[in-house]
Amino acid sequence: MKKKGKFKTRPWCPFCGQTVGKPKPPVSRKLGEFTIGSCQCGAVYTSDPTGHNVGSAMVEAMVLACNDDWDLAWELMPEDDYLTGRLENYDEQTDQVVEGGYLDGRTIRGVIYFVRLHKEIAEITARFHNKQLGGQSAANPADEALLPELEPARDPRRKRRKADKTVVRQLVGAGDIEGLVDLAFDDVKVLWFMQRLLYDPAEASRWRTAHIIGQVCGRLSTRQPGSVSDLLHRLFEACADSAATNWGLLETIGAIIAARSDMFGAFTRHLLRYTSHPSTRNQVIWAFGTIAEKRPDLIRSTSFYQLLHLVEDPDPLLRGLMLRLLGRLRATESISAMERLIDDPAPIIYYENGAPVQTTVGEMARDAIRLTNQPKEKTSE
Repeated sequence: MKKKGKFKTRPWCPFCGQTVGKPKPPVSRKLGEFTIGSCQCGAVYTSDPTGHNVGSAMVEAMVLACNDDWDLAWELMPEDDYLTGRLENYDEQTDQVVEGGYLDGRTIRGVIYFVRLHKEIAEITARFHNKQLGGQSAANPADEALLPELEPARDPRRKRRKADKTVVRQLVGAGDIEGLVDLAFDDVKVLWFMQRLLYDPAEASRWRTAHIIGQVCGRLSTRQPGSVSDLLHRLFEACADSAATNWGLLETIGAIIAARSDMFGAFTRHLLRYTSHPSTRNQVIWAFGTIAEKRPDLIRSTSFYQLLHLVEDPDPLLRGLMLRLLGRLRATESISAMERLIDDPAPIIYYENGAPVQTTVGEMARDAIRLTNQPKEKTSE
C-alpha cells in the first residue's frame, strides 16, 4: 500500500538554502517544455513535473543560465565552470517537495534542476547578454570584487582523509585555514567539528573560531555551497533552541554571510529577530557591521531602522558596535547621533577578523563619521 508523504515543504535552493518561487513559464519560450525560475543567489532552475525528462531540463537550465547562448552552454564543464543541484519529489501543482513521493493518492516524481555559474562564466554571459541588448555591461566591478576565486579542484585520485575532532581542534588552534579547507574537501564533517568548538567559555576563542569558520566556508562554498548552506541552517536551528546556549553561533553566521554575501546574503534578514533580546543583541549588531563592510545594501534591505536608537544605549559596547555599523552604512541620517558620542570616553573591546580591538566609544564615533563623509567610491578601501 502506498503511503502519503508525511512532510511537505516549499522548494529551496540547494546552494544558498533560501526558499525559491514557483517555476513559471518563460516570457519567450524556446524549448516549450519546462517552467523556470531564478534564486537571489544567482542560480537558475527548471522544473520537470514528470521526472522523465531530467536530461532536457538540465539542458534548458544550462541554456537559461547562459542567457540563451547555446554555444557557451555546450562548452562549459561541470565543477570547473558551474555547479548543479536538484530537488526530487517536487509537486508542481501545489509547489511543494513531498517526502515519500506520494500526495493525496498521486505519485510525485517531479524534479527541479538547478544551475549556478561560477564567477568568471557569469561575468562573460552578462557581458554578452548586454552587448546583444546594445547596452553597457551590467556587471558592477565593485560587486565582482566581492566574489571569491574558485577553489582549485582537488585530485579525484587522492587518498581522502577522515576528519576527527582532535585534528580539527589542532588546525583551528594553529589558525591553519588552508589545512582546514583541504580537509573539508575530503570530509565535510570538518564543519560540524568546528561548530562544536564554538561551545567554549573563553570569549576570545569563540570569536577566533567564528572567524576561521567564516573563512573556511567562504572557500569551500565555491565548490560545495550545499554543505555551507546546511551549516547555516544548523546554526539558526541551534539559535532557536531555548534550552541551549548560543555561544558563537550568531557571530559565525555573520562571518559566513560576510565571506559569501553573494550567495548567502538572503540569510541576513533572519538575524534581525535576535535583536530583541539583550543576550544576543550585541552579536547581531556585530554581524550586521561585518556584513555591511562590503554589502551595506543587505543591511538596508532589512528593517534596520528600528535599531537606530541603540546608538544611545547604556551599554558602551552596544554603542560602539552601532557606530561601527552606521559608519559602514554611511548612515547620514544618524550623523548627529554620531557627533554626540565623539567625546564618549567609555573603553570597549570588540573583535575584528577574530582578534580583539581595544578602543573607546568616542574613537569609534570619529571613525564612523569619517567613513560616512567619505566619497562613495572610497568606502570599500
